[in-house]
Amino acid sequence: MDLLRFITCGSVDDGKSTLIGRLLHDCGAVPDDQLEALARDSRKVGTQGQEIDYALLVDGLAAEREQGITIDVAYRFFSSAARRFIVADCPGHEQYTRNMATGASTADAAVLLVDARKGVLTQTRRHAAICRLMGVGSLILAVNKMDLVGWDRARFAAIVAEFERFADEQGLALAAAIPLSGLTGANVAARAAETPWHDGPTLIEALEAVPGSDQATEGPLRLPVQWVVRPHQDFRGFAGLIAAGTVERGQDVRVLPSGRTSRIAAIYVGETEVVRAEAAQSVTVTLTDAVDCGRGSTIVALAKPPEVADQFEASLVWLHEEPLVPGRGYWLQLATQTVTATVQSPKYELGIDSGEQLAAKTLGLNAIGVAEIATDRPLAFEPYAQSRTMGGFILIDKATNATVAAGMLHFALRRAQNVHWQAIEISREAHARQKGQRPCVVWLTGLSGSGKSTIANLVEKRLFELGRHSFLLDGDNVRHGLSRDLGFTEADRIENVRRVAEVAKLMGDAGLIVITAFISPFRAEREMVRRMLPEGEFLEVFVDTPIEEAERRDPKGLYAKARAGEIRNFTGIDSPYEAPEAPDLRIDTTLIGAEAAAEEIVALLMGRGTAS
Repeated sequence: MDLLRFITCGSVDDGKSTLIGRLLHDCGAVPDDQLEALARDSRKVGTQGQEIDYALLVDGLAAEREQGITIDVAYRFFSSAARRFIVADCPGHEQYTRNMATGASTADAAVLLVDARKGVLTQTRRHAAICRLMGVGSLILAVNKMDLVGWDRARFAAIVAEFERFADEQGLALAAAIPLSGLTGANVAARAAETPWHDGPTLIEALEAVPGSDQATEGPLRLPVQWVVRPHQDFRGFAGLIAAGTVERGQDVRVLPSGRTSRIAAIYVGETEVVRAEAAQSVTVTLTDAVDCGRGSTIVALAKPPEVADQFEASLVWLHEEPLVPGRGYWLQLATQTVTATVQSPKYELGIDSGEQLAAKTLGLNAIGVAEIATDRPLAFEPYAQSRTMGGFILIDKATNATVAAGMLHFALRRAQNVHWQAIEISREAHARQKGQRPCVVWLTGLSGSGKSTIANLVEKRLFELGRHSFLLDGDNVRHGLSRDLGFTEADRIENVRRVAEVAKLMGDAGLIVITAFISPFRAEREMVRRMLPEGEFLEVFVDTPIEEAERRDPKGLYAKARAGEIRNFTGIDSPYEAPEAPDLRIDTTLIGAEAAAEEIVALLMGRGTAS
């Protein structure tokens, strides 16, 4: 029998857990001893009087039982006479939308529940929209608790008609609509006498009829490499789960994103060598050539490789309380690939109720939108509509390691395909040799009024006296030109740092020592600059001045204006400053003057061989 993965979803209290429990019971998946334990638990919890509460079969967490809600995704296995099933009970609360999206990401079908008394709700529409985005192939509308509305045919028809209008707007195909009761089991596995007017299937009949996952054994090979197996010097294998297609001994393959080609020498499933393996099998393969291949690489069919690009359009489901910060670097994980990605301001946010494309500058918790994404390295990918494995990704906050979004790639941007690096004969190293120095970026960060510009200016004067080639990028000066179009919102500050970092990197390529003086309030962006530069060529200097002292100095009168409400998003007043946790140099300006601070920085440069 084939296997169908499906989820139950919908708004809270629509009866998802009870329905799954009933499915398990009616399909004979609950042994007698567990049924007796369930009866005891039901009497103890008392939610159904003396009757069995089938929701307790899947509400495994104590908190779930106490609150009568689903929090985590609970998976259960059962089978009917015609098919095997894995069902995921997804939570209905809006705050647990991330769990629902996780369950939908691997599902072939969804049973979307609607409480017959309440009708179609916002969370119903949200879950339906997420199912479409996540590529769930079949949607079954289960109008539950029909026993509580007297099996009202007109009520059922009205709910179905309302949902069908929404489904048409969203491009959703409805496989079936079923009036049922998870509590009594009517129209779940057995046809209900109460609905002689319903000529459609029962729920189990509908689940048996929907198509399962066609896991692409017919398609080209896609083998994301999870790790390199090296038990001894004579064996170098590449292990992973075949996402699509088949792999055979002697098959010509390509390794992406490097593009190197080779041939399959051997295939192992566990410790057994086989001639052929297919999608959904975990294998270790060896290649006939010593090509560059490791975790994050993808071994693909030579004749039909996926695309490789670094700029995309994608849908995002935002899963975190902290909203999207356009321009900030997030970890992007796609299959076994991990890169840094920056997300632009959304093109639009999807209106859950209206289906309209709404203007948006960011995405908050549970919002769904479309945005452009750029990665720091090329990704091997396929559109999500073709491959969940090669087109689905998550975004991770670099500071907290929290998963903040689930994403679905649409396509590579044309500019990513048309813009290529131009080879330049005079290299970075040649520029540096000509100047007799090692390039470096000295990044001074601190509050407004801390003395960054004064110290930076003294550092450059001293380097000039030493015959070093340098340039000073000052925060205010940059705002007159390069960043004149930016304000002081969090997103604009991030973009300002990104632009300055790109300029500093180019100047480093020219062999210069670059001194910068920017508040640069966020650790994530300072860390981004560090990663953009070669190892050891970024020095973070924290000009540490307490805000009380900086405000007392207030050379430009900015703190006074900020306190008066004349300046918004002022760092230290109504916008945060994240002090460096481990700077290369900390300068306490309450203890030393600007001249001494400059000498410390120059001494640090000399100590690292940058200036002498």
